[in-house]
Amino acid sequence: MAGRGKHRRPRTNPLSRGFIAAGTGGAALTLPLLGATHASAAEPQGAPAAAQSVPQAAQPAKSLAYTVVKGDSLARIADRYDVSGGWKQLYKDNRAAVGDNPKLIHPGLKLTVKTTKTSAAKKTATKSSAPAKPAAKPAGGVAQATQASAKTYANNLDGWIREALDIMAQKGIPGSYDGIHRNVMRESSGNPLAINNWDSNAAKGTPSKGLLQTIDPTFQAYHVDGTSWDPYDPVANITAACNYAADRYGSIDNVNGPY
Repeated sequence: MAGRGKHRRPRTNPLSRGFIAAGTGGAALTLPLLGATHASAAEPQGAPAAAQSVPQAAQPAKSLAYTVVKGDSLARIADRYDVSGGWKQLYKDNRAAVGDNPKLIHPGLKLTVKTTKTSAAKKTATKSSAPAKPAAKPAGGVAQATQASAKTYANNLDGWIREALDIMAQKGIPGSYDGIHRNVMRESSGNPLAINNWDSNAAKGTPSKGLLQTIDPTFQAYHVDGTSWDPYDPVANITAACNYAADRYGSIDNVNGPY
């Protein structure tokens, strides 16, 4: 969407569709790592009472394997597990997995969470060790939604496109992998933080943003339920842009230049 004169203020009634948001029903799988077993030496007989009274050591942090679910943020996860140092420490511990932008975490991403909450570790262990109950078979399109929510996606362009396509399929938004990939590479070269600060849209105060370079009014008007409201979020940006392209051109596959 980097062309001049594009993205006129869209109609306020985007494609209507009703659906259960993908990924909102997923449960995070967390697996605690086993802590070291402590052995206590026998107290010498007749030792003074003061010597036998040993102050309790501070509770060591326990590492948990946490799987990101829809709606998560590093701040929420750090607060939930009382991570020492907050979201910044959590990001530091997982930077290799998260990447350069701490705001961009996606369902299925595996994080290592260091928590001092004993109850949280016990609760996690109980959930992970309990046998899974067979889910009731939903009817119609809801079955497809359940299957999609169970998927995990890589935190890269391929994963973002595949997750967007699953959401689009559930919402009835047309588009193909090749059509999305072709336009993403032209508009942003695959950089989810790309922004155009020089064209006519930028001059009007609404620069094009993200993988498919949507301006804020277009992103907000064609935002797809169940995705982030952050225009830099890769999946939210792709689905909103494809929703807009479907309304104006029939499909993102019909877009071969500035739109």
